[in-house]
Amino acid sequence: MIDQLEMAGTLPKPSLREYIEEAWPVLEPGTTFVPGFHIDAICEHLEAVSVGQIRQLVINMPPRHMKSLLVSVMWPTWDWTRTPSSRWIYASYSADLSTRDSLKCRRLIQSNWYQNNWGSMFRMTGDQNAKKRFENTATGHRLATSVGGIGTGEGGDRVVVDDPHNVLETESPVKRQAVLEWWDGQMSTRLNDASTGAFVIVMQRIHERDLAGHVLDREEYEHLVLPAEYEPTTMVTSLGWEDPRTESGQLLWPEKMPQEALNALKAKLGSHRAAGQLQQRPVPKEGGDFKAEWFGIVGAAPVAASKVRHWDLAATEQKANEDPDWTVGCLMSRAPNGIHYIEDVRRFRGSPHEVEQTIKQTAELDGKGVMISLPQDPGQAGKAQAAYYVKALAGYTVRTAVETGSKEVRAEPVAAQAEAGNVKLVKGHWNKDFIDEVTFFPFGAHDDLVDGMSGAFTRLLQKTKIRRPEIRGL
Repeated sequence: MIDQLEMAGTLPKPSLREYIEEAWPVLEPGTTFVPGFHIDAICEHLEAVSVGQIRQLVINMPPRHMKSLLVSVMWPTWDWTRTPSSRWIYASYSADLSTRDSLKCRRLIQSNWYQNNWGSMFRMTGDQNAKKRFENTATGHRLATSVGGIGTGEGGDRVVVDDPHNVLETESPVKRQAVLEWWDGQMSTRLNDASTGAFVIVMQRIHERDLAGHVLDREEYEHLVLPAEYEPTTMVTSLGWEDPRTESGQLLWPEKMPQEALNALKAKLGSHRAAGQLQQRPVPKEGGDFKAEWFGIVGAAPVAASKVRHWDLAATEQKANEDPDWTVGCLMSRAPNGIHYIEDVRRFRGSPHEVEQTIKQTAELDGKGVMISLPQDPGQAGKAQAAYYVKALAGYTVRTAVETGSKEVRAEPVAAQAEAGNVKLVKGHWNKDFIDEVTFFPFGAHDDLVDGMSGAFTRLLQKTKIRRPEIRGL
């Protein structure tokens, strides 16, 4: 389609890719432009945005691969050679970074090279020609802002976010959520015309629930993924583009980021940060604290085994447009030979009444030989809830306890046993969801299944060691 539009004169000459190479000496004098197939791919997809073929685009790529210079500086100035009336909003996690790219944009437009080629199409206005916002005489503008910084009434034909997250704040769920709320509450409404405008997000992945993951889960975004080292994939974009590399480990831009430099960067980042920021997988390929190959799948657990069903209770029920926690009931048994079996997992979202009913029904199905384990929140409310469940489950063996330590610390004992090959999964429909979540832990969006597993393991360990008389539900 791009070729047809170009033949029809809809796209300007030069192409964005040609433009970048010609503009390079203006912005980077004294350095040589180094081509790369990833530059060609990004240009192709940005051109598709300019002509309306793509209206929602996410580009995930590693740092130091010409991301901002291409998307935030070169592209809008090229687009103005075709449509000088287009209006742009650019945002980043840092106002300084947004201003930096805005200045480069303005300098390129005001350069002799640009003016000699396209100066007759428009001029910069004298009354609105500042660092963070400048306009042209064709009514086009470019506004630079930061996450949370845009004022009311501002709109654009292109809303572009370049690195919405500060990588130093990767582990803060509060900071990540603030970015998502800013996007949903402010930026998602900034298009001048929702039927023709476009959103573009370009960033390195930092977490499963970063902005890229957020929009890709909820909407139909075009997704261009450019890992630093090739991992065999069948991903093909709507333009028919697919990664031209064929061998695992091939570099994205070896001329500028050779293997030695990339290895040094990986060593500094560590495995899980490198997986996100370099490979665009916000968790190591081999998993986080747990690895998929640790969990063998068996047809059934031994009959002679001590059993516990531990419940991890979600704090909230499901609401529209949210991704709340799950209530999870993990049934685990321990055979005389020390092997642990996860026999069944119940995972659902529901109201407090629905949670109570499901726990009761599950207890009936499990039978009275299965101990029921429940967490007890600290404080009087937690004690009251625990007492309520003990009474509601009269006739069953019920244990409640306050959980101490972080989720990671509580998961360490069962992780050690899993690594040693002592944790098996009984084959069931829940196996895939379980493996998907535990191998992302502690970097994934949810950890309820891990909490259920570690709670059941801890209770089984206590039951085996203490062997005190059972206290039936009061």
